[in-house]
Amino acid sequence: MEGHPVAYSRSVITERVAVRAPELDVRPGRISIRDQRSRWASASAGGALAFSWRLVLTPPFVLDSVVVHELAHLRIRNHSKRFWALVDRHAPRTPESRRWLRDHATELRAALD
Repeated sequence: MEGHPVAYSRSVITERVAVRAPELDVRPGRISIRDQRSRWASASAGGALAFSWRLVLTPPFVLDSVVVHELAHLRIRNHSKRFWALVDRHAPRTPESRRWLRDHATELRAALD
């Protein structure tokens, strides 16, 4: 990773959002990259997306799973069966991704401290 991790993360994550958003037929608003530790990402009711820069330290399928999860929230604002069906349709490795994040959370949160 060259340069500041937030700047690098912004380009990588913005590109993944741009690639995946049309698949879910959504148009995200502002994308922010933060040094957050309490959650990996979030989506506002207005369409803004926020991601932890640390997601670029994960395998690509994990990053894509988180991106798809947040984009799905632009269509379905809850974690209903319908929501998870949408996520699974576009990111079938989501269960594996969630396990990966859980198993590596401590080391990711400690990155560059």
